[in-house]
Amino acid sequence: MSETPIPRDFYARDADEQAMFLRETWCDNCQELNLGMRDPKEYELYGIIFIEGHCNKCGETVLTELTDDDF
Repeated sequence: MSETPIPRDFYARDADEQAMFLRETWCDNCQELNLGMRDPKEYELYGIIFIEGHCNKCGETVLTELTDDDF
């Protein structure tokens, strides 16, 4: 497995799936659920898929780790 993130195309996902990932977030800084994220970047690291963006409320980085339950 690569130690370097492998870019993936977030926008290749179905529009409904994109909306769900952008809406259903957790912000560690705000300590709140579902504030949403902007500027999503999807990548794979160590065999795990991540979607990273910025919290719509505070602008801090939010990170979603995709599990088998998400597919």
